[in-house]
Amino acid sequence: VTYNIDCDRAYTIQAAADGYENNSFPIAKTKGGQVNVSADLNPVEVRIKYPVFEAKDIYFEFDKSNITKEAAFELDNLVEAMKKNPELTIMVKAHTDNRGSDRYNQALSSRRAKATVQYVISKGIDKARISGEGFGESQPKVECAPNCTEEQHAQNRRSEFMIVKQ
Repeated sequence: VTYNIDCDRAYTIQAAADGYENNSFPIAKTKGGQVNVSADLNPVEVRIKYPVFEAKDIYFEFDKSNITKEAAFELDNLVEAMKKNPELTIMVKAHTDNRGSDRYNQALSSRRAKATVQYVISKGIDKARISGEGFGESQPKVECAPNCTEEQHAQNRRSEFMIVKQ
């Protein structure tokens, strides 16, 4: 594939193919000329350390439950692994950062779990093979309260994946 791009601007190329893990490839700023990028993709392999499915966590924007482009890119890897392994059943565990009330965060994490599950189902995975639950702020990835940085808050706003059956 060939792209024309602006000079002095960094880019990221995302590559995807059925049966392969999606991946991103950064391209540094240039003053012009041609840049060749080797966008090698690895075949989908289920990475399991029971009971955790080793997919990358997906992250959410502050106070939102919609699936971002970056999250969709990662979820597509999960979908491919589930297609390759029809016995695999996954539970989505969705989380929030510690801003907001416990009640609000519980509801937000439930919406995140639902959005994650719906995305996977929309890609052809049977709804009996994936479920989700919200955990609010009760299981932070990064223990940082009460003085979390924005980056730490972002790491806590996530969905992660547990194997229910394989």
